[in-house]
Amino acid sequence: MLVTRDAVAQGRFRVTADTEWFYQQPEGKRVARVLKGAELIGGDTQGDWQAVTLDGWIFLPSVGPTAKTGFDLAVKRAPEENLRATAAGALIAKLPQGFLLTKLGDDRRWVHVQRSGWMPNGSLEAVTDSSPTDTGAARRSAAMARTDSAPPGDATRLQPGHRTTLYHAPDGPPAGAIEGATPLRVLSRSKDWSRVQFEGWVKTSDLASAPPGVLVGVSAAELRTDPQRYVGQTLRWTVQFIALEKSDELRPEIPEGASYLLVRGPLPERGFAYVVVPDDKRALVQALVPLTVVQVTGKVRAGRSRYLGNPVVDLLALEVEAQP
Repeated sequence: MLVTRDAVAQGRFRVTADTEWFYQQPEGKRVARVLKGAELIGGDTQGDWQAVTLDGWIFLPSVGPTAKTGFDLAVKRAPEENLRATAAGALIAKLPQGFLLTKLGDDRRWVHVQRSGWMPNGSLEAVTDSSPTDTGAARRSAAMARTDSAPPGDATRLQPGHRTTLYHAPDGPPAGAIEGATPLRVLSRSKDWSRVQFEGWVKTSDLASAPPGVLVGVSAAELRTDPQRYVGQTLRWTVQFIALEKSDELRPEIPEGASYLLVRGPLPERGFAYVVVPDDKRALVQALVPLTVVQVTGKVRAGRSRYLGNPVVDLLALEVEAQP
């Protein structure tokens, strides 16, 4: 079946049916119930089906670790547990016992989780900033209006009003702190987050140079947000090796039966990525022990895989990080 991609499919969708099923694959197994009004992140379309990512918060005692490849947690409460838009917020889905999830972060007794899957197109509507019931969009527009109205008119040049935390990625681990009144330049915005750039000075002796043509500092979150931007470019990542796997139909970006590394990262990000291993590099990876931290240089094959939403890179070089 022909898979197509359009601008709407990369946005957000709202469930219009009273209760709609969330499917593992198009016309496949039904794995959860999503409630009317829930908003989901859009992906590809396939015929009458829309790829979506369910994103929300679940009560910490209701989930536990899982050994299933590609996931961090499973719902352990029977028969099901609620998924909410925010910690203790509005109910958006009912997840059955055993439902698998990827962990993005946590806030005391709540865990931020995601799961990619499929839903029928007929039960969804595209969400735009002008949608009257999109209260999140209204809040974002109001916030942008407050910052954009500040003279002298360049809304990309701002400064924090107080000491604030700098994060590696939205909802990701903290990277440090920025003092109030530090000049910042806003590069992009995503929901309640702004990607910023600021200038400073460090000692030259503390810097490590990347090889020519190799990008450093590119996060997996950036690849997922703009999947086509980095395709074909070479990145260097520090990741945690999880397992050596064989590709299957859930990973169409990788030739079926080909070897790939399931890795967590790039560190300190907690999501997963796939590193495709060519035949001439198998000797480099066969002796790797799970949870080993390695540095990989790879060429981006896909910024976001079709079904599970993970970046895919082709391995060019690998180096095991020195252990403390």
